[in-house]
Amino acid sequence: MVTTTSLKTTKSEEIFSAARNLMPGGVSSPVRAFKSVGGQPIVFDRVKGAYIWDVDDNQYIDYVGTWGPAICGHAHPDVLKALSEALEKGTSFGAPCYLENILAEMVIDAVPSIEMVRFVNSGTEACMAVLRLMRAYTGRDKIIKFEGCYHGHADMFLVKAGSGVATLGLPDSPGVPKSATSATLTAPYNDLEAVKRLFAENPGEIAGVILEPVVGNSGFIVPDAGFLEGLRELTKANDALLVFDEVMTGFRIAYGGAQAKFGVTPDLTTLGKIIGGGLPVGAYGGRRDIMEMIAPAGPVYQAGTLSGNPLAMTAGIKTLEILKRPGTYDQLEQTTQRLIDGLLAIASDTGHTVCGGHVSAMFGMFFTAGPVQNYDDAKKSDLEKFNRFHRGMLENGVYLAPSQFEAGFTSLAHTDEDIENTLAAARTVLSNM
Repeated sequence: MVTTTSLKTTKSEEIFSAARNLMPGGVSSPVRAFKSVGGQPIVFDRVKGAYIWDVDDNQYIDYVGTWGPAICGHAHPDVLKALSEALEKGTSFGAPCYLENILAEMVIDAVPSIEMVRFVNSGTEACMAVLRLMRAYTGRDKIIKFEGCYHGHADMFLVKAGSGVATLGLPDSPGVPKSATSATLTAPYNDLEAVKRLFAENPGEIAGVILEPVVGNSGFIVPDAGFLEGLRELTKANDALLVFDEVMTGFRIAYGGAQAKFGVTPDLTTLGKIIGGGLPVGAYGGRRDIMEMIAPAGPVYQAGTLSGNPLAMTAGIKTLEILKRPGTYDQLEQTTQRLIDGLLAIASDTGHTVCGGHVSAMFGMFFTAGPVQNYDDAKKSDLEKFNRFHRGMLENGVYLAPSQFEAGFTSLAHTDEDIENTLAAARTVLSNM
């Protein structure tokens, strides 16, 4: 493990330099370029359990977990074994396969809102499809989203989006026509009165409300008491749909997602990440009467060649089997609480103003007094201090998300020793900042 402030990244620098001539910014997804935090991105070579190794053979404790899917730990032996067996049957069918039935039944059994499910290939694709479905079912065009919530890079959602857009300091995105976003209404997260006003100002025009029930794309932000319940009441009162984007929270903060954790059932749900066990996947589902509008059962068209891919279904099935074992979420809760409580205490001890928290295996910390209840609050965080903290932790063998506006993730593979080493690294870094 790296324990020096002189991180050697010669090979990473060479590879990334070449990548910049081959791909925009040298990456396939913007936040990986480290533009927010500065310094040299590390180029991964391999992963296992709670650890990653870069091409220079530096080892790190990982709290990104491929942005959420690696909840069982990287390259879990049970998942690898199942994938190895599935590979012998082929990598893609483009046709129905029994594995889809198995994973669909597991998702339907676990997630309170889902009576039928459609598999796709990414969270973005799931959110695009659910948007079309919302409009078709209600016969309305307008939607409400929340500032700093990210639902993928489709035009309609790139309005006051969080995550990579916030990381790069982009207000929205060039290339998105005004006509594509004119029907997107926005409100601050945790602000029920703002949502009430939007419904009052647009009577009979709003198809529904979509949100991350626990925000992970403005940093880590939890819903205020009564917020989710209030949205449920408002949407019902206005004959609109409530959609939980659980691409990040699904099977991470509880086996049935945030809706199981908080006891609030939406009409529709989007999923991704964990249900593919680390392979590309997405899904959307909900009430049967709504889902039966999807082609070929109904008139709303949506299709995908690789949807229901047998490898993704296999990895998802095995991952959910592991998560269903007794004590899994108790372990995740204990690990994450020990980590975030330790980080907050050390920051306070070393004279830094911070706030943060966790829900099960998802956590976050801001360099501001807080509380952070929405995106505007998150933007008050000291980004320069976070950047120094991120680089210091990297140099001491801990890999955190390279943006203040991203949540962190723990896994079943993180040990007590990993947490101890992480907190020791944090004390060294924060003491020297």
